[in-house]
Amino acid sequence: MITKQFLKKSKIIFLLFLMISWLVSCRKDDGTEPFFISKPANAYSGTIVLKYFDLICTIVKTTPGFFPPQAARAYGYIGITNYEAVVNGTENALSLGGQLNGLSVTDIPQKTVGKSYNWAISSNTAVADMIRKMFTINITAANSRSIDSMETVNLAALSTGEEVDVITRSIQFGKDVSAAIYKYSKTDGAHESYLDPFQLPYNLPVDSFCWVPTSPVMHPISPNWGNNRPFLQNNITNTQPSPPISFSIVPTSAFYKEAINVYNQVQNNTGDEIEIAKYWADDPFNTCTPTGHTFNILTQLLEENRATLEKTSVAYAKMSIAENDAFITCWKGKYKYMLIRPVSYIKKYINPLFNTVIGTPPFPAYTSGHSCEMGAGSRIFTNLFTDGSGNYQFTDYSQLRFGFQPRNYTNFTEMANECAASRFYGGLHYPMDNNKGLQVGRSVGDNVNNQINWPKNIR
Repeated sequence: MITKQFLKKSKIIFLLFLMISWLVSCRKDDGTEPFFISKPANAYSGTIVLKYFDLICTIVKTTPGFFPPQAARAYGYIGITNYEAVVNGTENALSLGGQLNGLSVTDIPQKTVGKSYNWAISSNTAVADMIRKMFTINITAANSRSIDSMETVNLAALSTGEEVDVITRSIQFGKDVSAAIYKYSKTDGAHESYLDPFQLPYNLPVDSFCWVPTSPVMHPISPNWGNNRPFLQNNITNTQPSPPISFSIVPTSAFYKEAINVYNQVQNNTGDEIEIAKYWADDPFNTCTPTGHTFNILTQLLEENRATLEKTSVAYAKMSIAENDAFITCWKGKYKYMLIRPVSYIKKYINPLFNTVIGTPPFPAYTSGHSCEMGAGSRIFTNLFTDGSGNYQFTDYSQLRFGFQPRNYTNFTEMANECAASRFYGGLHYPMDNNKGLQVGRSVGDNVNNQINWPKNIR
């Protein structure tokens, strides 16, 4: 006689058989385990990474030697480190190994097949470790303690209920990823560049069209930066601007008109235009530089969208590659053309009493660094948060920490245009510097979005 107990046991055995069969059938052709063996990255909050990037702003601002190019590089390697620490937890995602210039597939550590990982713990370890590596020599003791404290607190929270071997394995994987990306970074031409940001000795060319010092700083910043290895080679070879308008001091010339436009703008700035010039100034050591401002906006938007670790890792990786490469290609053009700044031209040929709204940084004019970096950033924002239109209504609160009121935007392209225009309102750039800079930056951003095989339908 068949009892109810027998039927119940038979049902359990049958279900176990089906589950085992399903697990076996789900194994991939290459023998690796199915995706679900570890909790996916989109099951974790991206908050821990957002906190680190908020901290990076403080570290950049307070670490000697981190001018805009050096800051963009640091953000760049930290962002791709986080991506590689998490990529195995994102379904159908590919490593950046084999996709980035000079980074081989075999350079990236591999997870152990059949073993479970906590990808948030791997991210926590990798990001903290790479921040230390990027700033290690000049970092302040207070900033070092902040990194250590954040890593410890995060690990404690993420370890709750987790198996010891998973914790240990995930920490080690994060360390291995950080070590691999740091090794890669050391060969790009700018290793520890913050120790020598002026890259001396440098022979400054002398000609009427050439840059001359605009402040007590007598040497231009990072004249060899354009020779660094970009993450994407096409971000150098396919993005360089056409030459600037031919230099001339003739009042009817196109170049003179560029300069007189700057002069007239500064003399007639509205109150809002002066505020815009100051809002986007992003001076190093007073703020966390233009790249830091852009990343602060990204951090805010990810937080407002309650982004998962998966979405956060992809977003920061895209922006990291774009910002790093935007500064390399911009600096390549700057030192190719060595164009005189408007303030120097105007004082010599138009009005010796001319003054800019904000200080002019120590490097050539063409093209505008702000325009390049935000042009690139706007394309990443558009890709991450819109249908391609760029339409996205938000309030930028990122500058509150520096004493500014928030500003409202409805479109990322319009935001980039305002950032570029701020350098015109401030008297720092000719219109052509900004127009061409935006063009260069947008090309960089488009390359990052389109020439890397990013995971689809991230959550």
